[in-house]
Amino acid sequence: MVIKVYDMKLIRFGNFNQEKPGVILSDGVKIDVSNFIDDYNEFFFENNGIKKLKDWVSKNKKNCPKVGDKIRLGAPICRPSKMVCIGLNYKKHAIESGMGIPEEPVIFFKSTTAIVGPYDNVIIPNDSKKTDWEVELAIVIKKKCFNITKSESDEFIAGYLIHNDISERSYQLERGGQWVKGKSYDSFAPLGPYLVTKDEIKDPNKLKLWLKLNNITMQNSSTKDFIFDINEVISYVSRFMTLLPGDIISTGTPSGVGLGQTPPLYLKNNDIMELGIEGLGISRQICKKK
Repeated sequence: MVIKVYDMKLIRFGNFNQEKPGVILSDGVKIDVSNFIDDYNEFFFENNGIKKLKDWVSKNKKNCPKVGDKIRLGAPICRPSKMVCIGLNYKKHAIESGMGIPEEPVIFFKSTTAIVGPYDNVIIPNDSKKTDWEVELAIVIKKKCFNITKSESDEFIAGYLIHNDISERSYQLERGGQWVKGKSYDSFAPLGPYLVTKDEIKDPNKLKLWLKLNNITMQNSSTKDFIFDINEVISYVSRFMTLLPGDIISTGTPSGVGLGQTPPLYLKNNDIMELGIEGLGISRQICKKK
């Protein structure tokens, strides 16, 4: 069978913090590519790793061990140097949050120690009463960039993945300081199931995205409702910091979060979240109270 290399999706598999790199081929078969690369990290992306990997897989796929369906999937990239998030980037979500429409992108950081796999449990802090969900489209940066223009931004995109931006609202909004406190608890950044390379996604500004809580649809929108689109966001963030290969920019969530419900609704022990983005797969997490 001839591989459609443009359909190759990047995965990481194995026990937590012991993951190996793999790919999903166009026929759905998962293979181990750790004989070619160590991991999907900064070195991989900055050295044109995606193209080199596609070329290598097209010649060596038959010799690669298969990855079983029962093996855990981790986050699709190794811990990046930073995870930059954009707040209030959908008009309806900004309104439901009671914070108004931003004139410029709202930027905050999320600790990379919060990153887990797409099917790992989300741990609710023991003293939490306001842990919330947020389906988001995340961008993975391909190469180092600083102060780039909107028109240049496309060439700096490696690909896209799903991010569930779990948020503890009382930590975030009621305890002073910046939002990072409510965003960075361990397990608060499920990523994946896979990284889809840029060439597979025709228009990231026109993707459907959704989230269900206990099989009830809570978020159902499209990136067409962005206030600031993908290219604006990358250019804007790069004015304030150098973005390194493998860095993540998470582009905000649509309306339908727990904070915006009447009355507000928050995650509890054994709740199940299922979320997806058009072309990027589906992830699923069970909440566990610590």
